[in-house]
Amino acid sequence: MNIPENLKYTKDHEWIKIDGNVGTVGVTDYAQGELGDVIYIDINVSGNINQGDACGTIEAVKTVSDVYAPVSGVIGEVNTSINDNPAVVNKDPYGEGWIVKIELSNPAELDTLLDSAAYKELVGA
Repeated sequence: MNIPENLKYTKDHEWIKIDGNVGTVGVTDYAQGELGDVIYIDINVSGNINQGDACGTIEAVKTVSDVYAPVSGVIGEVNTSINDNPAVVNKDPYGEGWIVKIELSNPAELDTLLDSAAYKELVGA
Protein backbone atom coordinates (compact mmCIF):
# COMPACT_ATOMS: atom_id res chain seq x y z
CA MET A 1 0.00 0.00 0.00
CA ASN A 2 1.33 3.38 -1.03
CA ILE A 3 1.09 6.18 1.58
CA PRO A 4 3.28 9.11 0.47
CA GLU A 5 4.90 11.06 3.28
CA ASN A 6 4.45 14.49 1.67
CA LEU A 7 0.63 14.42 1.88
CA LYS A 8 -1.98 14.98 4.56
CA TYR A 9 -4.87 12.54 5.05
CA THR A 10 -8.41 12.41 6.41
CA LYS A 11 -9.92 9.62 8.47
CA ASP A 12 -12.33 9.20 5.53
CA HIS A 13 -9.39 8.27 3.23
CA GLU A 14 -8.91 11.43 1.20
CA TRP A 15 -5.46 12.91 0.65
CA ILE A 16 -4.43 16.51 0.02
CA LYS A 17 -1.23 17.86 -1.48
CA ILE A 18 -0.54 21.53 -0.81
CA ASP A 19 1.03 23.82 -3.40
CA GLY A 20 0.99 27.40 -2.15
CA ASN A 21 -2.64 28.12 -1.21
CA VAL A 22 -4.13 25.34 -3.35
CA GLY A 23 -4.74 21.77 -2.27
CA THR A 24 -5.05 18.92 -4.77
CA VAL A 25 -7.42 16.27 -3.38
CA GLY A 26 -8.03 12.62 -4.18
CA VAL A 27 -8.78 9.29 -2.56
CA THR A 28 -5.99 7.22 -1.05
CA ASP A 29 -4.50 4.03 -2.39
CA TYR A 30 -6.12 2.25 0.56
CA ALA A 31 -9.55 3.69 -0.36
CA GLN A 32 -9.36 2.74 -4.02
CA GLY A 33 -8.31 -0.78 -3.00
CA GLU A 34 -11.27 -1.11 -0.66
CA LEU A 35 -13.68 0.29 -3.24
CA GLY A 36 -12.56 -1.96 -6.06
CA ASP A 37 -12.79 -0.97 -9.71
CA VAL A 38 -13.87 2.67 -9.93
CA ILE A 39 -16.46 3.14 -12.67
CA TYR A 40 -17.77 6.70 -12.17
CA ILE A 41 -17.02 9.87 -10.21
CA ASP A 42 -19.60 12.60 -9.68
CA ILE A 43 -18.43 15.92 -8.24
CA ASN A 44 -21.63 17.84 -7.56
CA VAL A 45 -20.32 20.88 -5.71
CA SER A 46 -18.68 23.98 -7.09
CA GLY A 47 -17.61 27.16 -5.38
CA ASN A 48 -17.34 27.29 -1.58
CA ILE A 49 -17.10 24.11 0.49
CA ASN A 50 -16.51 23.50 4.19
CA GLN A 51 -14.10 21.01 5.69
CA GLY A 52 -15.82 17.64 6.02
CA ASP A 53 -18.59 18.38 3.53
CA ALA A 54 -19.28 15.85 0.79
CA CYS A 55 -18.28 17.26 -2.59
CA GLY A 56 -19.38 14.29 -4.63
CA THR A 57 -19.42 10.53 -4.92
CA ILE A 58 -17.15 7.83 -6.22
CA GLU A 59 -18.86 4.78 -7.66
CA ALA A 60 -17.16 1.42 -7.85
CA VAL A 61 -18.32 -2.05 -8.76
CA LYS A 62 -18.78 -2.89 -5.06
CA THR A 63 -20.23 0.32 -3.64
CA VAL A 64 -20.79 4.08 -3.83
CA SER A 65 -18.91 6.31 -1.40
CA ASP A 66 -18.89 10.04 -0.66
CA VAL A 67 -15.79 12.13 -1.30
CA TYR A 68 -15.24 14.67 1.48
CA ALA A 69 -13.39 17.98 1.44
CA PRO A 70 -10.33 17.77 3.71
CA VAL A 71 -10.26 21.57 4.01
CA SER A 72 -12.56 24.56 3.59
CA GLY A 73 -12.21 26.75 0.55
CA VAL A 74 -13.26 27.23 -3.03
CA ILE A 75 -13.26 24.35 -5.50
CA GLY A 76 -11.31 25.86 -8.34
CA GLU A 77 -10.84 22.87 -10.59
CA VAL A 78 -12.39 19.45 -11.11
CA ASN A 79 -10.47 16.68 -12.88
CA THR A 80 -13.05 16.01 -15.59
CA SER A 81 -10.67 13.67 -17.43
CA ILE A 82 -11.33 10.97 -14.83
CA ASN A 83 -14.92 10.73 -16.09
CA ASP A 84 -13.58 9.43 -19.41
CA ASN A 85 -11.18 7.05 -17.65
CA PRO A 86 -12.27 6.48 -14.02
CA ALA A 87 -9.92 3.49 -13.70
CA VAL A 88 -7.05 6.00 -13.41
CA VAL A 89 -8.17 6.47 -9.78
CA ASN A 90 -7.26 2.81 -9.21
CA LYS A 91 -4.02 2.94 -11.20
CA ASP A 92 -2.66 6.33 -10.09
CA PRO A 93 -4.62 7.68 -7.09
CA TYR A 94 -1.91 10.20 -6.14
CA GLY A 95 -1.19 11.42 -9.66
CA GLU A 96 -3.55 11.51 -12.62
CA GLY A 97 -6.37 10.20 -10.39
CA TRP A 98 -6.73 13.45 -8.42
CA ILE A 99 -10.33 14.64 -8.09
CA VAL A 100 -10.53 18.37 -7.19
CA LYS A 101 -8.35 21.37 -6.40
CA ILE A 102 -9.40 23.58 -3.51
CA GLU A 103 -8.15 27.09 -2.80
CA LEU A 104 -7.75 27.04 0.98
CA SER A 105 -9.73 29.57 3.01
CA ASN A 106 -8.35 28.40 6.38
CA PRO A 107 -4.86 26.86 6.11
CA ALA A 108 -4.88 26.13 9.87
CA GLU A 109 -7.30 23.26 9.11
CA LEU A 110 -4.33 21.34 7.70
CA ASP A 111 -3.19 20.85 11.30
CA THR A 112 -6.32 18.77 11.97
CA LEU A 113 -5.41 16.23 9.27
CA LEU A 114 -3.33 13.08 9.65
CA ASP A 115 0.30 12.82 8.59
CA SER A 116 1.49 9.67 6.81
CA ALA A 117 2.49 7.91 10.05
CA ALA A 118 -0.92 8.51 11.65
CA TYR A 119 -2.70 7.44 8.48
CA LYS A 120 -0.63 4.24 8.30
CA GLU A 121 -1.67 3.50 11.88
CA LEU A 122 -5.33 4.18 11.00
CA VAL A 123 -5.35 1.67 8.13
CA GLY A 124 -3.08 -0.85 9.83
CA ALA A 125 -0.22 -0.52 7.35
